[in-house]
Amino acid sequence: MDNLIVNDTSYETLLTEKYKKRVPWQPRDPKLVNAFLPGTVCDVRVTPGRKVKAGDTMFVFEAMKMLNTVAAHEDGTVKAVHITVGAMVAKGQLLIEFH
Repeated sequence: MDNLIVNDTSYETLLTEKYKKRVPWQPRDPKLVNAFLPGTVCDVRVTPGRKVKAGDTMFVFEAMKMLNTVAAHEDGTVKAVHITVGAMVAKGQLLIEFH
């Protein structure tokens, strides 16, 4: 028997191998922008060193036949841009880094 702890309460249970090998949840790093869907980059509006304000459009990409505009979530300076127009991106791929 294994113990599973939920909200500070311990339960005896049989844990599956899949559960034991799971990757624990990690909080998102606010300095990294990752793709939330696979798609194709249509427009990139930032360059390294550019200062952005919260709400500024950073890039546009097409996913599932829809255009998705991605805006800065907070003020900052772009450290690196890892995408170009026409690039295919995978879910979770690193797209933009902030200082």
